Amino acid sequence: MVKIRLRRMGAKKAPYYRVVVADSRSPRDGKFIEEIGTYDPAAEGSKLTVDMDRVKYWISNGAQPTDTVRGLLKKIEG
Repeated sequence: MVKIRLRRMGAKKAPYYRVVVADSRSPRDGKFIEEIGTYDPAAEGSKLTVDMDRVKYWISNGAQPTDTVRGLLKKIEG
């Protein structure tokens, strides 16, 4: 199954995430299919940038967002 999930980047105690499309069997920070956005929880107001066209494309092709990503996408949409 293909998932839309967060990939952790950044230094220790200073997380920075990339929103990626990956196979559910691959490790959290491992191989991924496509990077579709970024999320910086440390920035003022939790900076989130996502390519919504690609998100809609992947969801229409069967990709499932994780609970965390689903919540972040709801913040963007409305």
